[in-house]
Amino acid sequence: MSLRRYPLSEQATEAMLQRIADGDWPVGGKIPSETALAAEFGVGRSTVREAVRELAGRGVLEPRHGSGVYVIRTEPVEDWPSTVREAVISEVVEGRIAVEVEAARLAATKRTAADLAAIDRAISRRSELGDGTPEEFVDADIAFHRAVVDAAHNTIITGLFDSLTERVREAMLDVLALLPEPRPVDHAEHREVVAAIADGDPERAARTARAHLEQLLTHVAPRRP
Repeated sequence: MSLRRYPLSEQATEAMLQRIADGDWPVGGKIPSETALAAEFGVGRSTVREAVRELAGRGVLEPRHGSGVYVIRTEPVEDWPSTVREAVISEVVEGRIAVEVEAARLAATKRTAADLAAIDRAISRRSELGDGTPEEFVDADIAFHRAVVDAAHNTIITGLFDSLTERVREAMLDVLALLPEPRPVDHAEHREVVAAIADGDPERAARTARAHLEQLLTHVAPRRP
């Protein structure tokens, strides 16, 4: 099935949705490779990549590092930002695990000297604001995690992180309200992640990132309905 030349990314997105609607790509199944889709649609790989990014952002596809891209629902969530905002705190943390653990793994492999410098600045800022207002601390925490995500150099992971940021900020402020004083700032856990990334150890980076977020999840899981 060849596509008309304009607009390519929208046509590719529609063609992929049609394949899903027709049952060619069932929920839970892996879609063809980027190269195969580019050949099928008669477009460049960058066009396919943009279509995948769009459908991932709309909750239809899920890229899994080292495995491929999978179908997770048959129809787009038209108001995806609202769906994210309405998620309970525990679901937000679970979403962070899905995105940030893989980001840490990739960052340990792909980080540059500039990335490491940005991560160091961000974690220093987070430490400085450990006793700041909740808003200042949460913003510094998000900035640190964004620096790690940037170091992963993966546009889809960056897009997913950005789509969650507003709800993550709200959720983390709610989490701080639930936790006892003094505020647990867990600087040591974050520095372990930084050390693993700096050492170029992807498995340790992923493991420490997951341990940190799963610990956070224990504080909020009782809130799940």
